[in-house]
Amino acid sequence: MMGFSCGLPLLLTGTVLQAWMKEQGIDLSVIGMTSLIGLPYTIKFLWAPFSDRYTLPFLGRRRGWMLIAQFLLMFSIILLGLSDPAKYPLLTLLAAFSVTFFSASQDIVVDAYRREDLSDAELGLGVSLYINGYRIGMLLSSGGGLIIADKLSFEMAYFMMAACLIPGILTTLLCREPQVDVEPPKTLRSAVIDPLTDYFTRPNALWILSFILFYKIGDTMASAISTPFFLDIGFSKTEIGAVVKLFGFWATFGGSLIGGILMIRLGINRSLWIFGILQAISVLGFAALADIGHSVSVLSLVIAGEHLSAGMGTAAYSAFIASIINKKFTATQYALLSSLMGIPRVLASAPTGFLAKLLGWQSFFLFCTLMAIPGMLLLLKFASWNSDRKNESE
Repeated sequence: MMGFSCGLPLLLTGTVLQAWMKEQGIDLSVIGMTSLIGLPYTIKFLWAPFSDRYTLPFLGRRRGWMLIAQFLLMFSIILLGLSDPAKYPLLTLLAAFSVTFFSASQDIVVDAYRREDLSDAELGLGVSLYINGYRIGMLLSSGGGLIIADKLSFEMAYFMMAACLIPGILTTLLCREPQVDVEPPKTLRSAVIDPLTDYFTRPNALWILSFILFYKIGDTMASAISTPFFLDIGFSKTEIGAVVKLFGFWATFGGSLIGGILMIRLGINRSLWIFGILQAISVLGFAALADIGHSVSVLSLVIAGEHLSAGMGTAAYSAFIASIINKKFTATQYALLSSLMGIPRVLASAPTGFLAKLLGWQSFFLFCTLMAIPGMLLLLKFASWNSDRKNESE
């Protein structure tokens, strides 16, 4: 349920908002720039230490912050539904920004709660259930949101998505507060500085950060502007919701499962190489679709390949991130690294509208394929084909 609550808001300010703005006749360049709304996901490490350092006077250190974030998130989604992108674009963007801020704040506390509440033996299954819930939330908000908007209105879609956060709030009220043996930080300085010092004194720390930024940048840029692309070549919102979101969900789910199984045999490093190459190749499917035009069968094939490879790549990517986190500083280090994972989704996606207009759809997706090369080359520095991530960690 916590995963569901974290996944639900993510695409309400992406896919659904882009479709709403496209329908309102807003310029494609402006739509592409809306990805900057997701900036809180990339800088959430800046306020993550506060939830470690300070405890609210109700529900405990984790559940108290979680409940506050969830209530404010629900209120922000309702405000976004009450906005009007055509008449009051600035107010719409401010409401969308508040959604991403409180969504990112919820992510911080849920990540910390999960790590503190579960034993090491339970952590793998707990993370798996969290990810599955996260994807279901994304599926409901993006695929379901577009279908509701097509049948009713975008306003009603946002109101219904806000109501879907109620189960997450009930979960927060009913679950237990984690019992931890480690003493929480006594000062804000220790909550902020020590986790960063621990990470940046490691070998290859900067190379690894560069890899986190670039590994999925091509795939991210392609998917960031995909909804206007699908609408532009003639697909209806219902077709996008049914094929791209619903069908794509199961392809991503299967990709993650396949990726997890293959990593047992391949190891994390080789999986990063193989899945990264498959990610890059899958983006070429969008270029082919731009040439073919409206075809539900081709769209299904392209989505299957792209989401399957993306799921495999994300599984290896996430496993790598988890393997380098020091458990002593889980909350802040995880917030830092997961924030960096989100930077391509925000900053690299911002100019996608301009690039698509300048290059045309087919050339744009070819460019996205080439953007995958830097991330792959960085693997040579710290994750070569014959090295073993597990052994390196030890």
